[in-house]
Amino acid sequence: MSDKEKIFYDRGTEELKFKNIRAHKLVQKFNNSDIEDFTKKEEIIEELFGSVGVNPSIEHNFHCDLGYNIHVGDHFYAGYNCTILDMAEVRVGHNCMIGPNVGIYTAGHSIEPKDRNKSGYGIPIKIGNDVWIGGSCVILAGVTIGNNSIVAAGSVVTKDVPSNTIVAGNPAKILKSI
Repeated sequence: MSDKEKIFYDRGTEELKFKNIRAHKLVQKFNNSDIEDFTKKEEIIEELFGSVGVNPSIEHNFHCDLGYNIHVGDHFYAGYNCTILDMAEVRVGHNCMIGPNVGIYTAGHSIEPKDRNKSGYGIPIKIGNDVWIGGSCVILAGVTIGNNSIVAAGSVVTKDVPSNTIVAGNPAKILKSI
């Protein structure tokens, strides 16, 4: 991964704290919303995310870093306990389903121990149309998941997933084409 693909940031800056607080307040408001108040929940997601297609559905206990770096297409679904670390953009296509306990992590840190906790970087993640990500999966920084693909439950995706494939495992490997 070249440095120009990485978005570098310093932890603990006033600007980043302000952005985190904004997102965390909206996330708290979303997670504490009345379960049956679908309109309010959708309004909060539209305010939190960078862009949202029609009919988004996100279950309880959602979390993110900034929110505005998340872009989802029409008919997006995320199950319980979804966490998206969006220090870089996360773009999700139309008709995507994300199972419970899924983590999508654009963030990374230096492998050098000196000052590792003072800065970081984000690398964008792209998820195509009609993708299904099973429960308890982890999608790591810089990954692209192609259209119509399935990531089997419990997988850790460290590399790009071609369109029309099923991947599984840790690290995720192609099981078959569909």
